[in-house]
Amino acid sequence: MWLPLLGLLLGFAIGSLAGWEVPDEYSSYLSIAILAAFDTLIGGWRAHLQRTYDETVFITGFFFNMILAATLTFLGVHLGVDLYLAAVFAFGVRLFQNIAIIRRLWLTEWAERRQNREKS
Repeated sequence: MWLPLLGLLLGFAIGSLAGWEVPDEYSSYLSIAILAAFDTLIGGWRAHLQRTYDETVFITGFFFNMILAATLTFLGVHLGVDLYLAAVFAFGVRLFQNIAIIRRLWLTEWAERRQNREKS
């Protein structure tokens, strides 16, 4: 459980210290790809907690979601329509749903532990 968090912190540290800048014309692509990746990561965390995690589903979902979101953004930019908003909405809804499910799972687990302690 601590290893993914360590990897995330290490990635943020490297990214902050590297001093790389994303050109403005690519910032919308990068932001939507990060949102898609974050949605997949939270979904994988939820699946792990529900004991339904499948590595193949996670990896393919991770790349497919990022490619789909970037493609929608690219198409929208060339059509002059803000299609990236569809991806932002879809991934945002899924993100909050997964976070709500994780919260419920934690609360259920906490309540079960509490009941077990009271019975002992």
